[in-house]
Amino acid sequence: MTKRYEFQAVGNGSRPDERVLVNLNTKFSSRILGLFGIFESNNLSQVEAAKRDEKIFYGYKIVVACGLIQAVSLGSIFTFGVLFPELEREFGWSRTAISGASSFAFFLMGVCAVFMGQASDRFGPRLVLSCSGILVGLSYILFFQITAVWELYLYYSVLFGIGLAAHDVGTLSTIARWFQRRRGLMTGIVKSGGGAGQVLIPICVAALIAGPGWRVACLTLGVAVIVLQVGAAQVLKHNPTLLGLRPDGDEPPDDPPSKKSSEQTTFSPVSSPSTWEESGVTFKEALRSTTLWKLCVTKFCDLFCLFTVIIHIVPFAVDRELAPTTGAALLSVIGGMSILGRMVMGAAFDCIGGRLSLVICFAVLFLSLVVLQFVGPAWSLFLFAVIYGPAHGGFFTLTAPSVAEFFGTRTHGALFGRVVSCGTIGATLGPVVAGWLFDEMGNYSIAFTLLLGISVLGLVVAYTMPTKSTHQSGLSIGP
Repeated sequence: MTKRYEFQAVGNGSRPDERVLVNLNTKFSSRILGLFGIFESNNLSQVEAAKRDEKIFYGYKIVVACGLIQAVSLGSIFTFGVLFPELEREFGWSRTAISGASSFAFFLMGVCAVFMGQASDRFGPRLVLSCSGILVGLSYILFFQITAVWELYLYYSVLFGIGLAAHDVGTLSTIARWFQRRRGLMTGIVKSGGGAGQVLIPICVAALIAGPGWRVACLTLGVAVIVLQVGAAQVLKHNPTLLGLRPDGDEPPDDPPSKKSSEQTTFSPVSSPSTWEESGVTFKEALRSTTLWKLCVTKFCDLFCLFTVIIHIVPFAVDRELAPTTGAALLSVIGGMSILGRMVMGAAFDCIGGRLSLVICFAVLFLSLVVLQFVGPAWSLFLFAVIYGPAHGGFFTLTAPSVAEFFGTRTHGALFGRVVSCGTIGATLGPVVAGWLFDEMGNYSIAFTLLLGISVLGLVVAYTMPTKSTHQSGLSIGP
């Protein structure tokens, strides 16, 4: 038996009247399309049943799934800092070579972020994040048998970098579509999942390194990434109208009686229970905005500092004759404090907007880097981590809702990907420049002073951003 289904195109610049009518064998074709997450189909009875059965807004399930994906992704990133001394000890590679692999990974992540954002806009997050999880997990599985530096760059830089490109644009663009009033808070909760992964995963990997060794630790992590991320991705839906819902779980307006008869046989996300259109500027229009490029500069500055700290803080601690497990604990303190920063700054964003939130984060980052200039015993390193952590978490929370605040959600994935892409130039340069300065000078003094200057640049640019957005709402819903 075949039925007619009506799909809303979800590509860049899609309009409510752009519909695709197809005849499907409901038992086979809908399963195939649903499996890959390319189209979401619903008839009226399915939607009404889902709305009756759901006691909890489905958007909260999206938040939990995205938080798990963030935990796996960020935990995988921070694990490289724990592996850094092991690679240096076993193979004798320079810190420039090892940190260069991380930098190249983030360079590829930046290059691919725009394309991953466009893919998420067009095909939905389920397919994109499933493929991402497979690539990230595979990179660590192959890391298990690494023996040469070129393998480090192939397995970690290439596979990991490409896979990582989707973790933010896929999850946070989805959150931006499912929430409006609480967009900052929900983004903060999702990024708090990343903070939890940042705390727990390096500790688990450090324990495995102390036991069976770093190779077994990498193999275990790779398998876990594939299972957890691919599984969580199956929960995701591109936007709430695919389930007949509205952002934030708001109640839909009553449908006009004239529509009800026709909607008993055909449902599309652009008809019942409400008409909808993603509003905001186009990708080309946004490229002409100075606000977009200011966001890009601030992202460059924060990632330059953040990833330099994350990659080099453990080697810096080891140079001060602290145990590698102490370095891992330092990363965990940063992760724990970053959870506080993600929650607080996410909630603050909903009240004060992107500009002031970014200014606060850069001010805290500057203060922490001043402390880093004068660290001595172990307790002073942990004091730095306590101050630095909230800024670290806040930065990761603010970018996605800021893009939605200023430009809407019409092409949110692509625009967010552009900002992340510019930011990863900083993530690429920061660690390798710091590694080179260490190799040349024999210490991190000049490298950390450079971070201080970059944080001041970010603070100044953030201060010049507009206080009010052009597009307050990323999703416009009408009767």
